Amino acid sequence: MNTEREVEVVVVGAGQAGLSSAYHLRRTGFEPDRDFVVLDRPAGPGGAWQFRWPSLTYGKVHGMHALPGMELTGADPARPSSEVVAAYFADYERAFDLRVRRPVEVTAVTEGPGGRLLVETSDGTWTTRALINATGTWDQPFLPRYPGQETFRGRQLHTARYAGPEEFTGQRVIVVGGGASGTQHLLEIAPYAAATTWVTRRPPVFRDGPFDENAGRAAVALVEERVRQGLPPRSVVSVTGLPLNDAIRQGLKDGVLNRQPMFDRITPDGVLWADGRHVAADVILWATGFRPSLRHLTPLGLREPGGGIRVDGTRAVADPRIHLVGYGPSASTIGANRAGRAAVRDIRRLLEEEPAAAA
Repeated sequence: MNTEREVEVVVVGAGQAGLSSAYHLRRTGFEPDRDFVVLDRPAGPGGAWQFRWPSLTYGKVHGMHALPGMELTGADPARPSSEVVAAYFADYERAFDLRVRRPVEVTAVTEGPGGRLLVETSDGTWTTRALINATGTWDQPFLPRYPGQETFRGRQLHTARYAGPEEFTGQRVIVVGGGASGTQHLLEIAPYAAATTWVTRRPPVFRDGPFDENAGRAAVALVEERVRQGLPPRSVVSVTGLPLNDAIRQGLKDGVLNRQPMFDRITPDGVLWADGRHVAADVILWATGFRPSLRHLTPLGLREPGGGIRVDGTRAVADPRIHLVGYGPSASTIGANRAGRAAVRDIRRLLEEEPAAAA
């Protein structure tokens, strides 16, 4: 389509970060379709949550924080989190009349005339004075490369394609990754698999005791410092450690969470360490995380030599029209809520300081 439409703010993504931002835009007087628009690539509501594996029930979810202005109440803990959160997001969009447009893929954001940004999409082009990028990470799974990887005769998959433990029945499974997903996968798969092996680059750090507000702030500050320096963000869990709950304790006791150092190469039928030790495998499950989905921002040249985008709060230092919400320290659900509010406050100030050019 060759249509070109004009708004004050474009929000890219309708997960927790995007919906929070849209809520705060609405609350401060911006009208959907007239002043701002929310564009979302998936066909339905739910953000990345809608793609989570069915065995991740709502009761297993840690730290799901409600969107601003509307609590999530009465959810069945035995119901898949993908269904619970997708329904909640759909209700939220209706309740606040956010008018999310989907499925719309944003392909590029470029410099436009009169200081405006051109947002090129599968549904035409939008021109805008500011952009809130809330695209998250789900569509950018990170798969590391190791020697011999292409020779492996078994199956390799990433967390993004994990559908549940039953598919590993009777198989020898190697799970790579020391984050929450890796431990959850291991604990689920172990009762079904013939054997499991847990491999991580670094020894896992388990956090015992309560994780209070001060500890949370300190963890977020460490992630925030990286993005302030223009380095790629790390997850908050990478600096907080894994919570030592009852399931983790049992997994350690049973030997399921018996961590092995990273192997040196992959063979046709397993993995090999430099000391000659070999573990046979039918499946390698890469629970190795995701990277921010920012490819559409490439034409603006925002990346720093360190590989990340330098961010002050939510604002891209290289371009104050761009705000990254759900990036780095605001990647948690509660962080996304706060960042959405902060981004809207800064954007309102920017638009007031730089009135729109006369037609």
